[in-house]
Parts: sequence; C-alpha cells; structure tokens
Amino acid sequence: MLAIDGERLKAVKEDWTAYSLHDSLAALTWGTSMAETAVPPAQTGFLGWVERTGNRLPDPVFLFAWFILALVAISVVAAWAGWSAPHPVEIDPETGTYRIIAVESLLSAQNLRRLLTQMPETFTHFPPLGYVLTVMLGAGVAERSGLFATAMRASMAKVSTFWLTPAVALVSMMGNHAADAAFVVMIPLAGIIYHAAGRHPLVGIAASFAAVSGGFSANLLPGQLDALLLGITEASVNTVFTGWTANIAGNWYFIAAMTVLYLPVIWYVTDRMIEPRLSGYAIDGTAAAGDGETTQTTPEQRKGLRNAGLVVLALVALWAVLVLMPNAPLIDPDAPPEGRLTPFYRSLLPFFLLVFLLPGWAYGRTAGTITSQSDLVEMMAGAMKDMGYYMVLAFAAAHFVAMFAWSNMGLVLAVDGADALRASGLPSWAMLLGVLTFGAALNLLIGSASAKWAVLGPVMVPMLMLLGLSPEMTTAAYRVGDSATNIITPLMPYFPLVLVFCQRWSKTFGLGSLTAAMVPYAAGILATGMLLTAGWVIFDLPLGPGAQVFIDVPAAATAGE
Repeated sequence: MLAIDGERLKAVKEDWTAYSLHDSLAALTWGTSMAETAVPPAQTGFLGWVERTGNRLPDPVFLFAWFILALVAISVVAAWAGWSAPHPVEIDPETGTYRIIAVESLLSAQNLRRLLTQMPETFTHFPPLGYVLTVMLGAGVAERSGLFATAMRASMAKVSTFWLTPAVALVSMMGNHAADAAFVVMIPLAGIIYHAAGRHPLVGIAASFAAVSGGFSANLLPGQLDALLLGITEASVNTVFTGWTANIAGNWYFIAAMTVLYLPVIWYVTDRMIEPRLSGYAIDGTAAAGDGETTQTTPEQRKGLRNAGLVVLALVALWAVLVLMPNAPLIDPDAPPEGRLTPFYRSLLPFFLLVFLLPGWAYGRTAGTITSQSDLVEMMAGAMKDMGYYMVLAFAAAHFVAMFAWSNMGLVLAVDGADALRASGLPSWAMLLGVLTFGAALNLLIGSASAKWAVLGPVMVPMLMLLGLSPEMTTAAYRVGDSATNIITPLMPYFPLVLVFCQRWSKTFGLGSLTAAMVPYAAGILATGMLLTAGWVIFDLPLGPGAQVFIDVPAAATAGE
C-alpha cells in the first residue's frame, strides 16, 4: 500500500542526522521551508540547542553505562560521608527508635560479589523484560499478519468529513498498540483520506502524528507500553519496598480518560488552527500524482477482520467465565475483599498476549498472509528479533536499577526527599505536576520513554509512596509529560519519517514547517494532561482495576537485606 519499505524506514531512523537536520537548521524558523532558504546551517535558538545537545548524548545503552559509573562514584562518596536516614517503619529493638539505613559503597566486597555472581539473575529478573517480551509475541503476529494495518484502513474507509478529524485521532491513538505500524501506516493513510475528502493532506498527517505520538500513552485499552512502564515501576518499587507487583491494567481508566480528553483538543487544534495555516501549501509532491496507494480493503481482508473480531469476543467471554464461574480460578476467595481479584489482574498479561496472537492468526489464515504453522512461528520469531535492541537496553537498565537498590540510595533519597516535600507543604497534585513537567522537559533530549523512566522511577516512585501516592499514580503523571513533547523534538526517531510523508505531498514543506505545526498540539495536550492529572488526584479517582491514587505507606525493607 505504501511506497516505504522496511529498509527505507530503518535507514531514515538510523541516519536522521544525515537526512536533513544538519543541512537545514536555518529552516527552523516558524513556517520557513528548506526550499525557501539558502542560508548556511545555523544551529541557533531553542530548537538548535535541543538538536546540538541531543546529538551529543550517547546512545541510551551507553547513557546507562555512564549512569552506573556515576552511581558507583556517588555511592563511594556517600558511604564515606556517612549518608543515612531513619527507616520509615522499622524499629531497632535495641534503641526503640527507627532503624538507621546507611548508603553502602558499590565497591564494597559484598556488592562487587553480587554484581559478578548474580548478573544473569539481575538481567532475567528485571520485571519489564518478561512483561514486554510476552506481549510482543502476540503483537508481532498481529502486526506482521496485516491485522493492525487492515483494521486501521477499514476503520477510516467511510468516515464523513465532519467526523474525519476525531476519527483519525481516535484510530491513531488506538494504533499505538501496533507500535511501528501506527507511524508507518496510519500517518500517511490520514493524508490520503483527507485528500480524498477534499481537505489538505498535510492537515491529516498533522492530526494523525499528534494523536499517535503526542497521545502516545492515551488508549482505550492497556497494551505494550503499560507492560513496559509498569514493569519498570515494579522494579523501582522493589528498590525500597517488597511484595508489590505490577498490574498491567493499573493505568487503564487514566489512559482511557486521556483518550477522551485529547480527542476534542486535537479536533479543535486541527480544524481551527492547523487547517487554515497549512491550506496555503501547494500540493505538488509525488503523492499528488498518485502512486498506487489505496484505503480500500479486499474481500479476504474484510473476512479476516470479521474472524479476528470473533476470536476477540471469544477470548473476552473465556476470561469472563474464568472470573464468574463457581470456584473461579481467577478469584482468590481466601484474600480480603480488596485482594480477591488479584489473580485476574495478574492474568491480564497473558490475556493481551492471546488477544493479539490468536486474532492475528485468524486474520492471517483468512487473508492469506499466514499459510502454515511455520509462518506463525516465523512472525513470532521476527517480533523477538525486533526486540534485540530493547534487550540490550534492558540489560543495562536492569543493572542500573539493581545497583541503585544495593547501595540503599533509593531508601535514603526517598526518606530525605519525602521529608523535604512534606515540609514544603505542596499538595499531592502539585508534586505530581513536577514529575510531569520534568519528564516533558527531559523528553526533548532523551526520546526513549523506558530509558527515562528507568532512571527517574527508582527515585520518584518510592519517594512519593512515602507520601502516600501510589506507584500507579506516579507512573500515570510521568506518562502524560513523556507523551506531550514527542511531537516537537527533532530527536524523536520518527520525526524525519513524518517529514518524508509531508514532502510527498508538498515538496516545500520543511522541518521548521512541521515543528511549527505541531507546537499548538503539544501545548494543548500538555495543558490538558496537567489538568487531568491534578483533577484525578483532587477527586481521588481510581486509576484502573484495583489501583488507587493514594496508598497506605507500606512496610519497607532495603534491597540489601
């Protein structure tokens, strides 16, 4: 359908700097295109600073290597200086006061022994690793079989002009479950659909990009990103506290509310602000002449979608039976009332594996993209191959998080930080807006959501837990900030790809043009997300099944014990 193959996508993602950024920084003025300026590259202004600073940063894997070295150095100095804090709940029986926890040097014999003898366990026991790989086994089949792409095309085939923008925004946000497919399929598809409806195709691309990337965490259902971030949250909690396990649906209600609130924002910005601005660009690119792209689905694809839908309904019915039947295996009758659904919450991870895998298989068998069992296994293996970089990143992140716990710095920072925040008198919502804002600013320099959260989580999550804020709430606030600024940093990996899509319609549309178009979206999404976060805390709304804003401070134990 699209004139972009996997090799071109890989080349664009890996060679972003060579593509256009250094050759056209003079075009980073509001609305000035690359074709309209012959000024030599001048890395000036805020975007120039972002580009220069970001390009000097090492790969996220090496960032963690530097973080680990810094952590070791800090632990040695802190241990020498006697940095310590009273344990928040444990009493020393000899003194009758709170037990004192001291920072331990990571170069001590005990910690060096741990590092060198427990390396496989440190890696394989990193919670996000198992969560993400499990979900991706299914999502890889749904993507490679064509289910995701066909579902996005079919959902947009007969949308009226009036409802076009909210429909594009909703499908684009839901398309986040499809990972790369949402960028490679939905964004250029939106341009085609807008053009067919008599509206400017650049407007459709902007609306879809804002929803896919600016609304990166917004969705009506949990998925891969929930498994990834809440898995890191679990590892962060366990640097200080014990016995807490992630619930993949712990942000479900919150991200659904994000979807509902972001839709009118994207709708208003698109139709009232962006469309009048972009309509002046002439349609003169290769896509204007037609290149074989289509929004239509074949009879086999439509039948495949129907069969996939039936499989989804069957899986939902199966899980309902496992919860509602007598002696239901997903209910713990011996637990207190608030804990009886814990087995159900923990079963949602395999549920999402199956809800991607089996419908993808049903679609592929019907549409002809899966002809044998070998094809299915090959798709699952391909999904794991694509996760190779993530596994390298997870190895580095796992050791950073584990060493942070061994040093006891997590508990000491949490206690001292919580005391400082408590003394400040700030309300809970204001503290969370601080987390949100910091994440949004850091996102301009480090694009990876998991890399940032693996660094921030071990500090932020335990600290706010000591103030009575749940890990799920802190994660939700971080997600709002991480998403909003994706669309205005040229360091975002898909930014140049979106620019390619735009220039297929209008050759004079430049980097500055795209950035300027996305600023109103980023501002609207960020402001709405901040209001949502503050309101959620003030009204103490549930974040998901079994997940609340506030918690009782749990019994804590240092990871070094």
